[in-house]
Amino acid sequence: MKTLIQRVEPDANQSFACRVYETPQFETNWHKHPEYELITILKGHGTALIGDHVCDYKVNDVFFIAGNLPHWFRKHHPKMNCAVLVVHFTGDCWGEGLLQMPEMKTIQALLKKNNGILLQKRLKKEMQQDMHALHTAKGFEKLLLLFQCLHKLSASQQYKILAADFHDPAVSVNPAIEKIIDYSFKHFLEPITLEEIAAVANMTIPTFCRFFRKNIKKTYFEFIRDLRISHACKLLTTTSQPILEVCYESGYKSWAHFSKQFKEVKQQTPSQFRRQFMEGFAV
Repeated sequence: MKTLIQRVEPDANQSFACRVYETPQFETNWHKHPEYELITILKGHGTALIGDHVCDYKVNDVFFIAGNLPHWFRKHHPKMNCAVLVVHFTGDCWGEGLLQMPEMKTIQALLKKNNGILLQKRLKKEMQQDMHALHTAKGFEKLLLLFQCLHKLSASQQYKILAADFHDPAVSVNPAIEKIIDYSFKHFLEPITLEEIAAVANMTIPTFCRFFRKNIKKTYFEFIRDLRISHACKLLTTTSQPILEVCYESGYKSWAHFSKQFKEVKQQTPSQFRRQFMEGFAV
């Protein structure tokens, strides 16, 4: 297994890259790169792991990911065809001094944060349009559209911070992390013990616990909890299944345990979450 430090080359005659990645190029595992990433989902749906945050992704979602913030977009079905439009750029791709100009103050503040962001409301719709225009533009117009995207994002509050100021001190991504996460995505709906997952990583339990917390910034069981609650949210918003059934289909054997963990992650009950989603959908 290789260490996943992704190398992103700029487009020809450009200082940054703007490309569509479709299956099988979409299937990139846990990785990071120094480039900032602005990404919109064109096809498919699944689960995203961004820093220490787990969430679902779907068509038309737009994310902004800071440079060197580890992430992974995993589709829900192996045979699903997925596609994304991605803009990659470094913080100095336009040369030194530009971000120091007074007019660039808000963009400079945006790029200083190691955040993972999910865009919302009107900002999301406008960013989708701008990114499609950016993809077909050329030369100086392409650069202007990138600055327009960054200005809109830096001046708006219509987004949700997923991973806040996430710092990963590692120079490279340890390949064991990919193996652990891959196993977890495949088995999170089943009971998993520390003995089992430590064996997957070929580590003792204490070593595994320290290793996982250092890389993902949370305990392994907090990570499994987030995967299960993300799955529950998907069932609550895409099906009419009774909530008790959602509980059991999300890997829980106890309603009390499910309800408690759901509140820990979402700060509301499962029924409140479903009702809020339906009200927003109706609007």
